[in-house]
Amino acid sequence: MKSLNLLDEVVTEIAGAEVVRLARILKKNKNVSEFRLTSYIKQEINVTRNMLYRLYEVNLVSFTRKKDKKKGWYIYYWTLNDKQLPYLYRDIVAKKIDRLNERLEREKVSQFFLCDDECVRLDFDQATEFDFKCPECNELLSLEDNSAKIADLEGQLPALEKILKTPLKVVKIPEPKVKKKKAKKAKKVKKAKKNVKKKVKKTKKKKR
Repeated sequence: MKSLNLLDEVVTEIAGAEVVRLARILKKNKNVSEFRLTSYIKQEINVTRNMLYRLYEVNLVSFTRKKDKKKGWYIYYWTLNDKQLPYLYRDIVAKKIDRLNERLEREKVSQFFLCDDECVRLDFDQATEFDFKCPECNELLSLEDNSAKIADLEGQLPALEKILKTPLKVVKIPEPKVKKKKAKKAKKVKKAKKNVKKKVKKTKKKKR
């Protein structure tokens, strides 16, 4: 998952990879109606709402609602809570560390058995149930040397533990781009105001 950015990784972990596209849209836009989101991701409204609720459960999105005067129902508008991302990421990392430590402990205290074709991997109790024969190919099981697995698990921990020690940084997500039409209108308004101020100053000087 190293190739994914922070938003993609967090959303994939907590809500599923299928929700990433929706989250990316909310990253670029604020107060997006659920109907517009539905059209963007080309899903049914119920599917879109389910995705949004998954993000809402971990406070990654918030909403406001407005009543449609014509139709009489409420429309929900959604926004990404980007400041929540580092906290969620830290929780994900902490859970990964817990899982790795559990696996590491199991690898250290248990014995595992394999057949030559590596059909299955059984611990001592499981191997005993099958009389130390592979339940797939019936070949005799042999004791596995799992030192490489232990070394691999131990090697993954330092980088993850370093993340937990690093101070939290608020992830800055770009604001939605202002549409060109609106920007042009704003410039025209500013110019008009400046012209008015200049005219006012000139009239005051003439009066003096």
